[in-house]
Amino acid sequence: MHGLINRAIQSFVCATYGQSCWLRVTEAARLGFIEFEAMLVYDDDMTARVLDALSVDLDRSQAEILEDVGTYLVSHPNMEGLRRLLRFGGVSYVEFLHSLDDLADRVRLAVSDLALPTLELRELSATEYQLGCSPGLPGYSSVMVGVLRAMADDYGALVMLSHEERYQDSDVISIMLVESAFAEGRHFDLGARNG
Repeated sequence: MHGLINRAIQSFVCATYGQSCWLRVTEAARLGFIEFEAMLVYDDDMTARVLDALSVDLDRSQAEILEDVGTYLVSHPNMEGLRRLLRFGGVSYVEFLHSLDDLADRVRLAVSDLALPTLELRELSATEYQLGCSPGLPGYSSVMVGVLRAMADDYGALVMLSHEERYQDSDVISIMLVESAFAEGRHFDLGARNG
């Protein structure tokens, strides 16, 4: 597993539940260290052990935790760079949804050795969509539910999301766009720079 993914989980836990929770999780997962390096590659089993230990520590399902990780990746000030990458997908939530087909390629441009599963958007109507998440990264569809929910807030859209049955080896997320301009979205400036 790429270190950036493990580091994102670590950042989420520390920012949301505190350093003491992270230390308990790393000890329970028998990592032998407490900090993931972003640019290293780790054995997939380490990530699985961390998620198992975190699920036990928080008494929550991994799917719920990973959805929260997805929300964190978009909404937390520590992750503004990722939010900006996603916002380049379009000026509206619908344009953002259509840009998800290229997300894995855009991420690979930024980090050449980070391979994310491909996403495929199917437009069923002007308000109904399905997002297929290819296999390859356990829990990725749960993370994407959190990302989709947080990006809807970011754009000011009101959406209903649900996991559907697997379809042709892909996890499917159903997206119902209730209102595209439900609230004022967060400010986004194309030319903004990190201070």
